[in-house]
Amino acid sequence: MISFRHFALRRGSRLLLSDIDLVIQGGWRLGVVGRNGCGKSSLFAALQGRLEPDAGDLDLPAKLRMASVAQETPALPDPAIEYVMAGDEALAAALRDELDAQSRGDTEAMARAHHRIEELHGYDARARAGRLLHGLGFAPETHETPVWEFSGGWRVRLNLARALMAPSELLLLDEPTNHLDLDAVLWLEEWLRRYQGTLLVISHDREFLDGVITHTLHLNDGGAKLYTGNYSAFERLRAEQLRQQQIAHEREQAERAHLQSFVDRFKAKASKAKQAQSRVKRLEKLAGTEAVRAERPFRFQFAAPDRLPDSMLQLEEAEAGYAGADGQAVILRDVRFRLEAGERIGLLGPNGAGKSTLVKTLVGELAPLAGERKAHKDLKIGYFAQHTVESLREGASPFDHLQDKAPGVSAQVLRDFLGGWNFAGDRAFEPVDGFSGGERARLALALIAWDKPNLLLLDEPTNHLDLDMREALADALADFDGALVLVSHDRHLLGMVCDSFWRVADGAVEGFDGDLDDYARWLRSRGGAAKKTKDEAAAAPAARAESPEERRRRTAAQRENEKAARQRVKKIETRVATIENELGALEARLADPETYNGPTAEMMRLGQRQGELRQEKETLEAEWLELYERLEA
Repeated sequence: MISFRHFALRRGSRLLLSDIDLVIQGGWRLGVVGRNGCGKSSLFAALQGRLEPDAGDLDLPAKLRMASVAQETPALPDPAIEYVMAGDEALAAALRDELDAQSRGDTEAMARAHHRIEELHGYDARARAGRLLHGLGFAPETHETPVWEFSGGWRVRLNLARALMAPSELLLLDEPTNHLDLDAVLWLEEWLRRYQGTLLVISHDREFLDGVITHTLHLNDGGAKLYTGNYSAFERLRAEQLRQQQIAHEREQAERAHLQSFVDRFKAKASKAKQAQSRVKRLEKLAGTEAVRAERPFRFQFAAPDRLPDSMLQLEEAEAGYAGADGQAVILRDVRFRLEAGERIGLLGPNGAGKSTLVKTLVGELAPLAGERKAHKDLKIGYFAQHTVESLREGASPFDHLQDKAPGVSAQVLRDFLGGWNFAGDRAFEPVDGFSGGERARLALALIAWDKPNLLLLDEPTNHLDLDMREALADALADFDGALVLVSHDRHLLGMVCDSFWRVADGAVEGFDGDLDDYARWLRSRGGAAKKTKDEAAAAPAARAESPEERRRRTAAQRENEKAARQRVKKIETRVATIENELGALEARLADPETYNGPTAEMMRLGQRQGELRQEKETLEAEWLELYERLEA
């Protein structure tokens, strides 16, 4: 249990959090949300002991094992898998002791080290680290690659794997899905749902939050409010509370006006003086319910293209890949990809399958190794690459960047345009050196929008963007008149703006007939099929002819298993229906503002019961799906 009592936190002269009273129960998976700059990362720093509270207390259990993702990755010569294994510090120390004892020939010390390694499950640590690396997208042949050879994004993944490797009762993850592709996000989501400790996660990916968290902590205006449920449940509850607050404010204002009118009319009249005085006291006692302050959401748009040709871009029998001094590396073969005006395509596919390679070939950054790329003469591409944000010039301001693109345009026109992208006033002239990742990404998108493209090719545009900016981007792309090709790990954005999907996998590019849930199922079945093939191959040498009697016994056993599976499916369906009814009743109570006026213990009990039912439902649904697929097969 983690408790904050009258907790306050400052950064410089700015008060981030004030008078926070909060208890986080063990085993909760808590999403920490709020606008950029509200104190989310500072709260994590306080939990890690890197920031001292300015007032109040923060109580953590004694000997709490905490894990978090390091911000920097040293350029080490260590193999990636050993770097990840070192996340378990106790095991790393035991392995060092074993090596030291071995070098000294100290058999007693070696025995102690062996015993300690066994206690820590150290002999399967390499396999566990390998599974983490595989889940986060590292190909098996890269597991022995030195850390210093990986690029920045891959080093972030290494640090995430190292944090997941560490045994912990409290796991702190700050934007863990940045630099991950969709496959790795789905894998991480599944891993975190099985995590046994307490999880605190900061994320701007609403689908990821919905899939992982059981509680939401909202930081706003220096305060912190706890909600039971995932991000979507938080949004519903907060909207209802704001509605009720506004109703209460309007009622109070009407009563205040009525009382003040009576006082003003009769305060000088002796016969009414007593009544006027009582109304003055009533006025003083009114709660002073604050009006709901409408937060103006950030909005922008991509201007209508000057020209919009029908057939914009196509690849015919193309081979996509890289040509170098050592020859050609073909990633995708026989690509037949055609883009028409108004098409909105999402690219799906496993990590490293060639999504970015396809986008670069469409842009023209990579020439096809074979086949042909045909582009309409009026085609104008707006390209956002994963490295676009890093390519902004240090020391230059948003105004400088835009002036480079439009040297003959008046300063006022440039300033008006930048103001529409939230770079108003002096902010337009500040160097980008001090900008956050989200502000840099917003500037990069603004520079693309200035050119009025008729085709947008966006490769992971949401890294570093907060929830408001992601919503604004989704709205702008939904209204965009041109064509769009999008690579993103943000399922909410993909689902909002893409009309169709193409799958990039196994060297091929083909239309995918399904939605994102179908794609997630395809990924799972792909992994299962690979495992089945491997198991069958391993068992092949032992195979022998089956006798008629053995076949009859096997068929009878199979029928019995089928019967038991069908009975279990029915039981699961009955139980899930019961759970859904109970969850519906619970959610109705939790949506009722009166619930929050009652005892805290009752509210916590309702929240805990809701979490238990959701967990049971999730487990039952996974079992139902497995049984159903088995019966279908």
